[in-house]
Amino acid sequence: MAKALNLNSYVSREITCSCGHKHYSSVKRIDIDKDAVKRLPTHIKELGYTKPFIVADINTWKAAGEAAAAELEKAGIEYGKVVLDYEEVVPDETVIGEILVAVTPGTDLILGVGSGTLNDLCKLISFRMGLDYIIYATAPSMDGFVSIGSALMLHHVKTTVDCHGPVAVIGDTEVLANAPMRLIAAGLGDTLGKYTCLLDWKMSRMINQEYYCEEVVDMVRTAISTVMEYSKKVQERDPEAIKAVTEALVLTGIAMSFVGNSRPASGCEHHFSHFWEMRALMHGKTPALHGTQVGVGTIVALKLYHMLAEENVDFDAAKAKVFDYNSWLENVRRCYEIAADGIIAVEKASQKNDIAQRDIRIACMKENWPLIQKTIKEDLPATEEMEALLASLDAPITPAAINVDEEEVKDCVVYAKEVRPRFTVLQMLWDLGLSEEYGSRMVEYFKK
Repeated sequence: MAKALNLNSYVSREITCSCGHKHYSSVKRIDIDKDAVKRLPTHIKELGYTKPFIVADINTWKAAGEAAAAELEKAGIEYGKVVLDYEEVVPDETVIGEILVAVTPGTDLILGVGSGTLNDLCKLISFRMGLDYIIYATAPSMDGFVSIGSALMLHHVKTTVDCHGPVAVIGDTEVLANAPMRLIAAGLGDTLGKYTCLLDWKMSRMINQEYYCEEVVDMVRTAISTVMEYSKKVQERDPEAIKAVTEALVLTGIAMSFVGNSRPASGCEHHFSHFWEMRALMHGKTPALHGTQVGVGTIVALKLYHMLAEENVDFDAAKAKVFDYNSWLENVRRCYEIAADGIIAVEKASQKNDIAQRDIRIACMKENWPLIQKTIKEDLPATEEMEALLASLDAPITPAAINVDEEEVKDCVVYAKEVRPRFTVLQMLWDLGLSEEYGSRMVEYFKK
């Protein structure tokens, strides 16, 4: 039985943690329950706002925006609005500009109606305008509701910009339960990614001496346990199950806000998602939902980790391997195309491929290899178990199912790590000279 979630214990308070840090979340109110939309005006008034500006798209406006606006009108609350006329909103400079131009004078609160992309856009817009924002969630599709990072597509590169979190998260369980199943399944995929991202973080602590908080990790594990426990009832759109899953996703977001970045919720499985999304958009294709991509990315990451746990590594050969910068540059330009300059800039700033630093990491891996192998085996579920869980919701479990071809499967294992200067299993494979081989092995795995 998963631990009971008590989100109010994290609201508007500073927590002194055993890790030595003080954790704080800016969220003041969380209301995820039946008829939450009817309480929306009360929340807005009690938090001290008088003129919200609604940001929705054509889908979320029909699903929840119209009802939310009707409740504001009943309560005598003046509001402005913009309804983005896109079936799939891309959080790029064009859409950001469209929202900024539309915001009405006197606005004192941004009210986002939606989930992933709408939340990211409202997060950025409100932050840059010096306003607070509330997110009225329409689907349990991702875990970024209360995180401080806004995932945007800037200059064709998937970029996370530090902003702030919402002052409140509102979710009406009737709306959430009636969300398209592909969005609900995406939330499941995003949650399953926590298995590999938490292990990536632990590996970085062992190998890179990165800051790590056991209590934050425990929060995320609680969220995973909750989602896993309710996964079968999610298929039935059970309101209590949807409520539990949504609260678990919010809890993960609180964990991110505690750390100040996305480390507790985003590892190599997210790098895959960012890589595939950028590739799709560059070629004029509509990418799969973020959580859907993360679900498939988690399958890839699990398989990579399980293969690595059985590897008899030749550490001396790894250390002798020379980094061919020109070849790397050529392949980065091939993979990232118009986004390549931004990716190259990330490497210049982080120097994650620096040979001297790589050799230090190799020495640490060599010294701790039995522990590393043991940790992988203890911390991760079987790949097949996660494939079956996603398949039970008719969610994709192969790259081909989200229009990722074999070349992109191999490339993502080798080059998706360049998206972020973050240590994950992808950097481990690169350090050990195994990236190319493992990329080819993943192609063969999915052929079966």
